[in-house]
Amino acid sequence: MLDNQPAKEEGSGAGEDLPALRWRPAAWFRRSLLAALVLGQTAAAAVALTLIMPLESGYLLNALLISLFALLHGWIAVGCWTAIFGFVIRRKGGDRYSLARRHTEESLAATALAPTAVVVPVCNEPVERTLAGLRAVYRELEHQGRLQHFDFYILSDTRNPEVWLAEQAAWHALSQELDAGGRLFYRRRTVNLNYKSGNIADFLRRWGRRYRYMVVLDADSLMGGKTLLRLVQLMQREPGVGIIQTSPLVVRSQTLFARLQQFASRVYSPLFASGLAAIQMGDAAYWGHNAIVRVDAFMKHCGLRKLTGPGLFGGPVISHDFVEAAYMGRAGYEVWLEPSLQQSYEESPPTLEDELIRDHRWARGNLQHFWLLITAPGLRFAHRMALVNGIMSYLASPLWLLFVLLTMTTASHGAQPETTAPFPFVDGAPLAIGLGLSTLGLLFLPRLLGIADILATRQSMLFGGTGRLIISAVVETLVSLLLAPVKMLAHNRSVVCALLNLPVHWAGQNRHRESGWTAALSEHRTGVVLALCWCGMAVWIGSPLLMLWSLPVILPLLMAAPTSVALGRQASGLAFANAGLLTTPESRKPLPVIQNAGAEIPLLPDSRGLSNIQQAILSPPMNALHRQMARIRPDKPSTAAIIGHCLKHGPEQLDNRQLNLLCRDRQALASLHTAAWQANRDSYWGDRIASLTAYTRLSIGERLETTDRHHAASQRPVCGAAASPLSLDTVDCG
Repeated sequence: MLDNQPAKEEGSGAGEDLPALRWRPAAWFRRSLLAALVLGQTAAAAVALTLIMPLESGYLLNALLISLFALLHGWIAVGCWTAIFGFVIRRKGGDRYSLARRHTEESLAATALAPTAVVVPVCNEPVERTLAGLRAVYRELEHQGRLQHFDFYILSDTRNPEVWLAEQAAWHALSQELDAGGRLFYRRRTVNLNYKSGNIADFLRRWGRRYRYMVVLDADSLMGGKTLLRLVQLMQREPGVGIIQTSPLVVRSQTLFARLQQFASRVYSPLFASGLAAIQMGDAAYWGHNAIVRVDAFMKHCGLRKLTGPGLFGGPVISHDFVEAAYMGRAGYEVWLEPSLQQSYEESPPTLEDELIRDHRWARGNLQHFWLLITAPGLRFAHRMALVNGIMSYLASPLWLLFVLLTMTTASHGAQPETTAPFPFVDGAPLAIGLGLSTLGLLFLPRLLGIADILATRQSMLFGGTGRLIISAVVETLVSLLLAPVKMLAHNRSVVCALLNLPVHWAGQNRHRESGWTAALSEHRTGVVLALCWCGMAVWIGSPLLMLWSLPVILPLLMAAPTSVALGRQASGLAFANAGLLTTPESRKPLPVIQNAGAEIPLLPDSRGLSNIQQAILSPPMNALHRQMARIRPDKPSTAAIIGHCLKHGPEQLDNRQLNLLCRDRQALASLHTAAWQANRDSYWGDRIASLTAYTRLSIGERLETTDRHHAASQRPVCGAAASPLSLDTVDCG
């Protein structure tokens, strides 16, 4: 099943590989230790809670509350101990069992590369921003001198013709700029089956057998050339490995909300990633991007059939990545997370609303994994635990809400002075305080360890100095506490919508736009109403104590909209950056791949005031490009009627289905181009041509005026023409 001979032969050369250590016994020991620590701590906390519970609340209520507490306490304890494992591993200089430490630099450098596809699935993404990132990755490999081993594919699921016409134009311009003919490809699916996983599957069916490996990047992903080469070299050396996942850091953040995420990612994520890699080892998860995949194994074993369960648990698998890793492990391949691989980056949603929209989709996909846990045979235990962790990421919110409500109910039963603990010799107050402090420790200890790790490696100057690092961590923690009730309410709503199988709108993500009052008020109005109702209830029953205890939840909900707007502004982020706060090494001194991705090099032609659809019809070069990309379709009366309607009233009067039909029909584009340029002056297209001509004359006049000013300033004769010739897209072809 595993074709490992070629990789062994290609890898032989300079240097000897380190002996491969048996990682499964080490994984068993580490996981057993983690389980013992988590279960022991959770059992102790549950016993402490039992001792301070009031007897008046009843056995059933107490048992339910203690069970919920144990489940939630155990879940956050897993996260805390994972960070502790990561801190210890990093202090010891890394994990000796990791893939990266099995091979010497010399042997990896001498390893021959294999054909690799870099695929970028997109769906209604900002075109120039996405392709600027792809350009940066391409330039990285070109700089390394290893470009001949890589091909690049833009895999579009975009349905909006305004966007996919721009994608085609930008792809063509980028291909010409990079001289990447035969190496940079664009493919748009007309039928969007099974979301992103279906897009990848479509690519593999068509071109997968050309390549040994596939590097998957998201629209906001970046990866350095050295990291790309190292991923391929490791796969060549390790034929039993199916997937290697990097740990991407957040970069290119502008708003205050995104800068907070960027800072948290850079300070805390290395600990969690190192700890997770040390526990999962060769049974790691796949995150769907910034990873390399063995194509042959993926095609054989990771196909995703539709779920056959009721409601939510039927249809295509939405959150596909964890499932694909589990299937890869079931087939006998290893999946590794390698946090030591640097120069792997992604972006954060710029606003709170955008993060909640993304979580709304992820919640549905993660909850689907319930069905796979029940029905999918042969999955390894570690991969099942990864699925459970993904489910708990969203199910924890309704469980926490239920726990809070039960706690309030229990407290109301035990509010009488004569209430005592079940065991008279136990003093409840110290136990309650100790239990609360231990729970807070689980939440905040990873943050302290993240800062300690930076201080121990003497890297605090990369974050602005020790003082600014600590202040930034305090700010990030306070904002996280402020947003916790808002996110909890949003996750509750997402879980309810998923369980009711309500449809989810799947579109492109906002990558750079700021937050606005309209979106913020619309997103958070439910929380405001609930907070006001809770205040009214507390006043009605005359319980100031209830109001006081509820303030940490009520105030963030009431302030959610203004908080979101303040966090979602670039000016706020810039103010913190100018103060030296929330800075990271990548924001202080960006690497070339990050700098190149942010370079303002336009790919789309000047619109001349026209939409992309109008350009596709009027502009000769754009029309020729899109005709070449379109298909030859048989003439149909319905198509002729749509063409006639477009010529008479313009594309604004057509719906997306009709526009998609015209823009992917070669003959329709040719007919529209010819007829539009022959239209009368007082028609729709005649008016557009007149505006285009006026725009062109204005541009020429501006250039003439600019040239005259330079001439007068220099007092020297200007050689050559006063203005450059018209480009092809302004030539009247009528």
